[in-house]
Amino acid sequence: MFPNYHGFMLLIAGMASVLSCSTPQQGQARENKAVTITASRPADTTKTDQFLESLMRQYPRYFDSVLANRSAWNVQVIYTQVDRGANGIPALRHHYFNVNPARYFYPASTVKLPIVLLALQKLNELRQTGIDRNTTMITETAYSGQTSVYNDPTSPNGTPSISQYIKKILMVSDNDAYNRLYEFLGQEYINAELHKKGFADAQVLHRLDVFLTEEENRRTNPILFTDSSGTILYRVPAQRNGAVYTTRTDSLGKAFYRRGQLVNGPMDFSRKNRLSLEDLHTLLLGVIFPEKVPAANRFNIREEDRQFVLKYMSQYPTESLYPPYAYDTASYWPAYCKFILFGGAKGAVPPHLRIFNKVGDAYGHMLDVAYVADFKNNIEFVVSAVIYCNSDGVLNDDRYDYKTIGLPFMQHLGEVLYEYELKRERRIKPDLSPVSFTYDK
Repeated sequence: MFPNYHGFMLLIAGMASVLSCSTPQQGQARENKAVTITASRPADTTKTDQFLESLMRQYPRYFDSVLANRSAWNVQVIYTQVDRGANGIPALRHHYFNVNPARYFYPASTVKLPIVLLALQKLNELRQTGIDRNTTMITETAYSGQTSVYNDPTSPNGTPSISQYIKKILMVSDNDAYNRLYEFLGQEYINAELHKKGFADAQVLHRLDVFLTEEENRRTNPILFTDSSGTILYRVPAQRNGAVYTTRTDSLGKAFYRRGQLVNGPMDFSRKNRLSLEDLHTLLLGVIFPEKVPAANRFNIREEDRQFVLKYMSQYPTESLYPPYAYDTASYWPAYCKFILFGGAKGAVPPHLRIFNKVGDAYGHMLDVAYVADFKNNIEFVVSAVIYCNSDGVLNDDRYDYKTIGLPFMQHLGEVLYEYELKRERRIKPDLSPVSFTYDK
């Protein structure tokens, strides 16, 4: 039972009576034009500068294996130093290790970050309808593989909303919450908007943690936004993305399991999500330092929505009452989903440290895209990293090296950069008050 949870079933029952006749029939999806979209081919060039290479060589006990296996493990790191001017405007200096956008990795849950931003942008575009991130969002079905949502017992009033989905995504990387925002946006809008904003080789093509066909992922659910009395404020019709994407050649591994059978040969990832580390790093910089991103490349979100994102990117699950993660510390510990600096540690987190980030781990890949702020020592930096933790080369066997390779790498990388930042001289100490929040607990 969730704290202060009461009566939402009566509310949903009334809502269901209003909505019972509104579900479109299978095949009625609004179809977007069948245009061919050529996938951008990222340049096969590797960025490495002496700084990160030299820094890691100073800690052989942490990074000898990483340096020796940089290609096999597809290790990529971007580290950004932040120096403030007298006016507080940040100057950013980037350092790279083995960064190559042509070397595919599966982005896992990091794709949720642009989906959160696009959902808030779409809401901003729909402001005239009277809906916002707290409006009740009812998800219905219109095609095979789709599921409905009429209630959410983890929210204060028992109803689902974009606000609640974003909280779940940013604090614990909830897959269903991502799927609901994917359905709200539609596949065509997601990819068209990412391309408009300069992420030319990005592709977000499927839901997560559910096994659907390519056609099922092209189709997204009908959605209703309602007020507290159940009156419909806005309808999102069922949609089908008719765009034809040129074939990619991304593949991974030496073998993989499919329906319990071992298949020798690489696994095809050409129809799976793709985001480069540089794109992910840029996405995060745009949230933290919007003034450093050209206007044409920014997401069209309101400042209060950006602040909302920052708050829940940095809030620890143990501070959350809705959803009630604070009541399940066995599943959600303080540094849950904070790979940089903390790895898999489950102990207390220093109160002066906040990490604004998005992690991912799947198919042997481990990622973290993080802005680290230390309010006691007045330091800040940004680091994004990915490592492939699959020493046997077999996919879908659930025998990945997250605990022995991935998490230690992320923790040590964060620790070494943090120690470096503590010693690095700054002419002007940053004012971190714009990213200081009062959390839910």
